[in-house]
Amino acid sequence: MEPKLVLALFLLISATATSEYFRPPTRKTLDFSRPSKSSSHPQQVHISLAGDKHMRVSWVTNDKSAASMVEYGTSPGRYSNIAIGESTCYSYLFYSSGKIHHTVIGPLEDSTVYYYRCGGGGPEYKLKTPPAQFPVTFAVAGDLGQTGWTQSTLDHIDQCKYDVHLLPGDLSYADYMQHLWDTFGELVEPLASARPWMVTQGNHERESIPFLKDGFESYNSRWKMPFEESGSSSNLYYSFEVAGAHIIMLGSYADYDEYSNQYNWLEADLAKVDRNKTPWLLVLFHVPWYNSNEAHQNEGDWMMEAMEPLLYAASVDIVLAGHVHAYERTERVNNGKLDPCGAVHITIGDGGNREGLAHKYKNPQPAWSVFREASFGHGELKLANSSHAFWSWHRNDDDEPVRSDQVWITSLVNSECVAEKKHGLRKILMGP
Repeated sequence: MEPKLVLALFLLISATATSEYFRPPTRKTLDFSRPSKSSSHPQQVHISLAGDKHMRVSWVTNDKSAASMVEYGTSPGRYSNIAIGESTCYSYLFYSSGKIHHTVIGPLEDSTVYYYRCGGGGPEYKLKTPPAQFPVTFAVAGDLGQTGWTQSTLDHIDQCKYDVHLLPGDLSYADYMQHLWDTFGELVEPLASARPWMVTQGNHERESIPFLKDGFESYNSRWKMPFEESGSSSNLYYSFEVAGAHIIMLGSYADYDEYSNQYNWLEADLAKVDRNKTPWLLVLFHVPWYNSNEAHQNEGDWMMEAMEPLLYAASVDIVLAGHVHAYERTERVNNGKLDPCGAVHITIGDGGNREGLAHKYKNPQPAWSVFREASFGHGELKLANSSHAFWSWHRNDDDEPVRSDQVWITSLVNSECVAEKKHGLRKILMGP
């Protein structure tokens, strides 16, 4: 072989090798062997938004007589307010849960630190309420699980100055092993007790047993979201507002055809959105509609066919999904085609699950797909003002949060799209 040809081949191989990102392997499930706590000690503490200026505090105790009480105030150790909530518990085959408490506190001031204590004892916790106005920042990570990469993702989110965590499904990966719900609650408590976590269900939350157990009992019992506050009849879909954003959490595993309760609720919720008050309109669900990964192809097609016309007519800005264990961001798209009035779709099901990454993508890359990579990580969405947001995705690279994708997104609120589609939404809601 000619020396020049050998050199050319060497340079080509070297260039290919150095340009490829070598992904770290999957990490093992975390070890949760910890000292046992007092039966009345609050465990798995997490908070969520519960309507205007209110927060729901949730926790578990092994003591079934423990009170569902939260004391809170703006100074450490000084609790000027007391709220009493509700509790529930459930049994699952040979497992019996502890007493699961849900207590709503408020009204609360915006952008304020509160100190609180659950059940009249145990440690003091600290939370910060979201701002009332821009800017507001969301941390986003789906398909978390309980592995070493989950811990890495949580550590990176902890470094982010975020106001609310958004989780598009697949939390604990308990998959029928109910004690893993308890260990997941303990794992996320340091973050979830300090900032609201707003979640929706994934396939790993279903846990149904034909003729014995309906689906989502564990999820619904432990992670109560503001569905009642938003006029929904199911914890699997709801909406809430933060600063200038109206955020809709849909259920990929609840009925979604045009005759379903979820579809009817979505119609009504979209009709109430005031883009002057909330110029940003975001939607989250588990199974992505736009996915160029070979994993989970076409699984979201039926939901997309039913609901995308509603989202399009309402000028939804950003759609966030999980399920596929990789990252992907699209251009604005609708009905499978580039559309300046469509939503930006982001798949971020790469929080750290035990099943590993989805490495294989379909080629050629679709015109609507901008960036895709199979790595663990998290996203950050900063709504800077009513018109501009900064999205960034941070890959877990050797335990460092490397920013691998970033883009400024302009809201549709001031575009011609909103004016043109108001009639379209009205037509969908009212009929011809």
